[in-house]
Amino acid sequence: MTEGNHSTVTEFILAGLTERPELQIPLFLLFLAIYTFTVVGNLGMITLIGLSSHLHTPMYYLLSSLSFIDLCHSTVVTPKMLVNFVIEKNTISYPECITQLYFLVVFAISECHMLAAMAYDRYIAICSPLLYNVTMSSQVCCWMVAGVYSMGLVGATAHTVSMLIVDFCKADVINHYFCDLFPLLELSCSSIFINEVVVLCFSAFNIFLPTLAILSSYIYIIASILRINSTEGRSKAFSTCSSHILAVAIFFGSLAFMYLKPTSVSSMDQGKVSSVFYTTVVPMLNPLIYSLKNKDVKVALKNFFEKRTFL
Repeated sequence: MTEGNHSTVTEFILAGLTERPELQIPLFLLFLAIYTFTVVGNLGMITLIGLSSHLHTPMYYLLSSLSFIDLCHSTVVTPKMLVNFVIEKNTISYPECITQLYFLVVFAISECHMLAAMAYDRYIAICSPLLYNVTMSSQVCCWMVAGVYSMGLVGATAHTVSMLIVDFCKADVINHYFCDLFPLLELSCSSIFINEVVVLCFSAFNIFLPTLAILSSYIYIIASILRINSTEGRSKAFSTCSSHILAVAIFFGSLAFMYLKPTSVSSMDQGKVSSVFYTTVVPMLNPLIYSLKNKDVKVALKNFFEKRTFL
């Protein structure tokens, strides 16, 4: 207990996606199917890249890392959401909530920087193809992936530590289906100035910087593609980037809508929809985007099943 009339919150109630009981079971089945596809798709992509020797290139090494991030990102949120659809009271303890927040931020920030790393990889492949093997060596790729995860860990630690000094005593109902930054800060009964500064600084670094890197890479990529004389050459060059462009647009669009807008009750409710995209739908779509639009992955998948058929 704290001094005065306030009591320290030891657990929270998650408001969930909807308050309509008739939608709970249909939504449970929908998100169970999405999560199943997410797990199968991302594990399948990681396994396929690992077993197919001709996919042992920097591009696919980064793609397998993205699949791992997507799998973890979805797993942080979706299982708890599925449980909440079928129980009467959607509660989460304070330690569980802070832990969920920490890993959610780790993988959200990591995905931002991983998409930027993949854009840089495409920039080198198209704009400096003769230097590609040197510039994107295995050692460089390892350092890039290590840097991506380091960014995620540093950002998550900063957000979580600043959240630990916040007192929660106004209410215990989080207007969301998982523990996220803004819904938690709305429940604070102490100053959140430090949290706002941390959010502003790290949002600028972890959203705007990767976005700037991606835009810069694609400006050079498009300029290089336009200089290619043959239509077939331009089409082939663009096809190597189209999957990444689509993944970037969906992820950063939903992320920006959630975090780079004024906070209010109505916008928070709208933010739940964008949160569904970047925590649940995007991790499911990425394996589909990169497999359906990628000839190398299709060939590797075909060879994989042919080998299993002859065994």
